[in-house]
Amino acid sequence: MFKFKSQATAEVILLEASAQQVLKLIGKEPAHQGIITVAQIPGAVAALEAAVRHDEEQPQQVADENADGAGHHAHGTHSVTLRQRTAPFIDMLKRSAAEGKDVVWGV
Repeated sequence: MFKFKSQATAEVILLEASAQQVLKLIGKEPAHQGIITVAQIPGAVAALEAAVRHDEEQPQQVADENADGAGHHAHGTHSVTLRQRTAPFIDMLKRSAAEGKDVVWGV
């Protein structure tokens, strides 16, 4: 589990797999400690928003094959989209940039 912190927002907690994916998307090493500086935030937001757009443009064929008509998957769960996983983190980044605060994790 990764806990992201900023003096501008409440903490955002992501499970390890989601956090590693997000960090890779923004060009950060998925280490257990790190920082996204105010100067790096616009690029990080742009990268995440581009990844979300790309994800939404992809056919949902595999997900549809594993779901029944109600959108339930083999284990009775709904899939979580990249947009849903990244929305709180993108909001944190935008609010942190607006207030001139870095985002850190693992400290």
